Amino acid sequence: MSRHVLVARLDSMGDVLVCGPAIRAVAAGVRWVTVLAGPRGAAAARLLPGVDDVLVWDCPWIAADPPDVTEADLSAMIARLGAARIDEAVVLTSFHQSALPTALLLRMAGVGRITAVSEDYPGRLLDVRVPSPPDGPEPMRMLAVARAAGFALPDGDDGRLAVRGRLPAPAGLPVAPFVIVHPGTAAPARAYPADRWRDVVAGLTTRGWPVLVTGSRDEASLTATVAAAGRPPGHIRDCGGVFDLPELAAVLGRAAALVVGNTGPAHLAAAMGTPVVSLFAPVVPATRWAPSGVPAVLLGDQDAPCRDTRARDCPVPGHPCLTTVAPDEVVTAVDTLTAAESDQAVPA
Repeated sequence: MSRHVLVARLDSMGDVLVCGPAIRAVAAGVRWVTVLAGPRGAAAARLLPGVDDVLVWDCPWIAADPPDVTEADLSAMIARLGAARIDEAVVLTSFHQSALPTALLLRMAGVGRITAVSEDYPGRLLDVRVPSPPDGPEPMRMLAVARAAGFALPDGDDGRLAVRGRLPAPAGLPVAPFVIVHPGTAAPARAYPADRWRDVVAGLTTRGWPVLVTGSRDEASLTATVAAAGRPPGHIRDCGGVFDLPELAAVLGRAAALVVGNTGPAHLAAAMGTPVVSLFAPVVPATRWAPSGVPAVLLGDQDAPCRDTRARDCPVPGHPCLTTVAPDEVVTAVDTLTAAESDQAVPA
């Protein structure tokens, strides 16, 4: 049994969250698990069961806005990894990323056994070279890599996304069932227009739903704009920049539903067991990246011309994959999801 295993996933919050089942599988068979995460994924890593430590590094071949490659930075990271005395590593990557540069870094730090997916010849960089897992939800694809490394989920673990324990919710949440609207995304190509979000919020509050509009501090202007559409005003709360990630997870766990684009909070909601209405731009495949393991409604033209382009800025004039979704459709999807959940909660 390995004493200390590192699991690397060096991109964003949602990318780290979907690795949760794979990390639990590793943790079930070892003494200590360290996650190597990027700055935008580190807080999510700290929420995951089975994680003992988190190393943070802004990786120049993974980050969406990558830093320069410098000898000083690489040498410092190699030294940090070497000091951690890692016995084995499992490198987890999305389908469009290469694990080999990370494997090279780990080899130079003295890591003895490395597992990763690679279509390219890895030479001595990998000990277990995994074929690309079959198409399917990203958590299952990451779990397949852990399984190839020799790690399996323990009996009783259903393989769903999860976070640690019970997170305390911030004070002052609505007493009545409420909906969270999260309008921000990391990439413009995945964004529903702000004026449409305003109409969604107006529709939800008109139906009587209390609505919290969430987002990061950088998204505070957007959340304020969207929240201003609530009718009546007492049914809407602008929570832009208010919650840290554990608090957002706790709030999501108490919500009736989340309305969101293809971005990290969709996976955080799934980890909390909360239904999701996903305005999903098909620049990445929904088969892999739609919310997993919870009731969900996927909206957006999955056959639009931007399909599978991985574009950060929409390559199609008018952004038709999402602008064709009417706000009333979004409101109806919330009603449908929450009604179905209520029906399941009523004993037969």
